Amino acid sequence: MSANTQVVMDFVDAWNARDFDRIMSFFDEDSFYHNLPMDPVTGTAAIRGVLEAFFNSASDIDWVVHAISETADGTVLTERSDKFLINRQWMTLPVMGAFEMDGNIIRKWRDYFDLKTFESEMARVSA
Repeated sequence: MSANTQVVMDFVDAWNARDFDRIMSFFDEDSFYHNLPMDPVTGTAAIRGVLEAFFNSASDIDWVVHAISETADGTVLTERSDKFLINRQWMTLPVMGAFEMDGNIIRKWRDYFDLKTFESEMARVSA
């Protein structure tokens, strides 16, 4: 496993361990996060604000990586199911992620998901 792929797997492990400080250790002020189709954010404070909403809404988290690969330029691609336990119900969101690394820092992170699926799942677990 390449160093970049290992960093992404460590990042996934941090989510599954519900270790928010560790999650945030993968970012710095130059990090960029775009949770498409939402607006992109840059820097630790802005990224923290977006991630805390997901993190704090769930009593448990289980990100399942179905496939992972790395491009020739070092971008790590993940096919995942991001699962969040909300109100004692699992919400599952299929996600495709792209991670550009700078050592142990995620320089750019883009996640692609279907907004309608997210809204439907949130409505279901919030009812």
